[in-house]
Amino acid sequence: MSYRLAWLMLLAAPAAHADEVVIYRCTDAAGALTVQNMPCPKGSRQQVKRMPALATVPMAPAASTPAAAPPATPAAAPEAAVPAAATAPAESTPVATAAHLPPPNLFRCTTRDGGGYLTEDSEPASRCEPLQTIGLDGNPQGGAGQACEVVRDTCARVPDEGLCEAWKKRRDEAEVAWRFTRTETSEKNKAEFERVQRILAESTCGG
Repeated sequence: MSYRLAWLMLLAAPAAHADEVVIYRCTDAAGALTVQNMPCPKGSRQQVKRMPALATVPMAPAASTPAAAPPATPAAAPEAAVPAAATAPAESTPVATAAHLPPPNLFRCTTRDGGGYLTEDSEPASRCEPLQTIGLDGNPQGGAGQACEVVRDTCARVPDEGLCEAWKKRRDEAEVAWRFTRTETSEKNKAEFERVQRILAESTCGG
């Protein structure tokens, strides 16, 4: 064993006293040198050396890795304010499938005898009302031949605010003429009723 290795072993050996280390240096008869921490064997020359014990510094415990901080809990999103009362859905507004226009003009005409009727013509056709003929002697019963007077009715345009009502009245009159008429004119009167009904349905009068 080399001297250096023996010296290290001695340093590592337990101390004789709490505050010193005893080293024994032994030389045998052959001159071999041994350093040890126990007394030399008999027949060896012994040298004792006392040294103060080395102050040992306790190893500091390994620094513990700080525990990872728990992830921050995200703040809860504020709840959306609940309205006190649910808003009632807006009523659906009907969408017109086509633009409706006011109905055509109508004219209310008055006859000579005070009667009246509705027509789409601003100037209705003239008509010839029969006249009574008399004889040369002035006798009404002795009149011969026929005579008539051409007359025209007085007509005025129906105001806009009364136009729808006038067209509805005209429709009703056309329906009566269709349903309560002679067979030979039924188809013609029916066609007229359907035409007036269609004009009302496609106008702002709402059918």
